[in-house]
Amino acid sequence: MEAQSVYIHIPFCQQICYYCDFNKAFYKEKQATDYIEALAQEMNTQVPGLNNPVKTIYIGGGTPTALTIYQMRSLLQVISSKFDVSSCSEFTIEGNPGDFNSDMIELLKSYGVSRISLGVQVFDDAFLKEIGRLHTVSDVYRTLDSLQQHHFNNISLDLIYALPNQTVEHFRQTLDEAVAFDLPHYSAYALQIEPKTAFYRRYKKGKLHRPPQEEEVEMYHILKKTMRHLGTRQYEISNFAKPGFESQHNLVYWDNEYYYGFGAGAHGYLPGKRVSNIGPLPDYVQKAMEDGKPVVHTEEIGLKEMIEEEMFLGLRKTEGVNADRFMSRYGFSLETLFNDALAFLSKKGWLQQNGNNLQLTDKGMLFGDDVFEQFLLDEQELEHVR
Repeated sequence: MEAQSVYIHIPFCQQICYYCDFNKAFYKEKQATDYIEALAQEMNTQVPGLNNPVKTIYIGGGTPTALTIYQMRSLLQVISSKFDVSSCSEFTIEGNPGDFNSDMIELLKSYGVSRISLGVQVFDDAFLKEIGRLHTVSDVYRTLDSLQQHHFNNISLDLIYALPNQTVEHFRQTLDEAVAFDLPHYSAYALQIEPKTAFYRRYKKGKLHRPPQEEEVEMYHILKKTMRHLGTRQYEISNFAKPGFESQHNLVYWDNEYYYGFGAGAHGYLPGKRVSNIGPLPDYVQKAMEDGKPVVHTEEIGLKEMIEEEMFLGLRKTEGVNADRFMSRYGFSLETLFNDALAFLSKKGWLQQNGNNLQLTDKGMLFGDDVFEQFLLDEQELEHVR
C-alpha cells in the first residue's frame, strides 16, 4: 500500500452548524444507504485485496453518528473487510453528544473502534443553540458516562472559543467544566469565519460580533495554562493530550505522511500527488458506482510542495521540525535552504532551536500564518541547493 492511514468522510448531519464549512448535507436515509454502497465501491477500486494493514483509520464528517445503527454496521463491515483493523494503532470516529446509545457503542467497540472524538464545542445550552448545535450540556454528561461504562477510555473532546458575544470569563467556565472530566485528549480551536457558512453571511451584514482579538489571545493563554495545570501536554497548536493519547491519525497529517481519503469531498495524499474527490453527493455516488474513481482533481506534488508542507505542518507540532529527519528526507539541511527565514523568525522571537528541533515559540504560535509564509519557496531557491 502506498498509504497506511485512511480517512473516510461521512457528510450527513441532522442539522448544519452555523460555522461549519466541511462538505456536508442533511441526512436522508435512502441517500445515506446509497452513499455507503458508493464508499464500498470506491475503496474496493482504489485499494486492491482484503485485510490491508493500516496504522490509523478515521471516520469524520459531517456527523458519522447521524447514520442509523444498520447503516453504521454496513459501513464498519466494509472497513473491516478492506483493512486489517487488528493491526491499527488507532481507529477513531467523530460523533455528537447524544448520538451514542448502548447499542451504537457496543457496535463500534465490536468492530475495533478505539477512539471517540466528541464535538462538544461549548458548555452552555444557549450558546449551543446560537451556533446551530442540536445537543445539550446534559447530553455531554450522559454520553461520556455511557462511553466510560462501556470501557471507552480514549476519548477526545472538541471545543471552540472566541464565539460571537463570548467573554473571557465565559470561556474560562466552559474550559473548567470540560477539564473536570479529566479526559486524555482535548482539542480547542478559535472560531474561524469561513465562506459559505451562516456565520459568514451574518458577518458580511455586520450582524456577527466576535470578541476583540486581544480577548481571543487571552482565551488561548488560559487554555494553555489550564491544560498544563491538568497535566495534559500541548503537542500541537490546538491539541492537548496525556502521554500516549496523542491523535495518531492527525500526526500522520502533521508529519507529512501519506494517507487515503474516501468519500464525497475527501482529500488523499499519495506519493507525488494530492487527490480531491467530487463534493456534491449525487455526483459522487454516481461516479463511484460507475467506476470507483470519483476523483475531481489531482495535483502533482513535487519537491518544492513537499518541503513547504513539511514546514507548514511540522511547525504546528510543539516538537516542531526535526533537522535530522529533514536532512534524511530531502538531502540538505534546513539552514541551507532557509537560512534567511530562520534568522528573521528567530530575531522576531517566533522561532527557536531546541536541540535538533526547530519549534514555534509561545509567541510564534499566535502568528502561525506569518511564520509559515517565510517558508514559501520559489524554484530558483530550490535549484540553488540541489
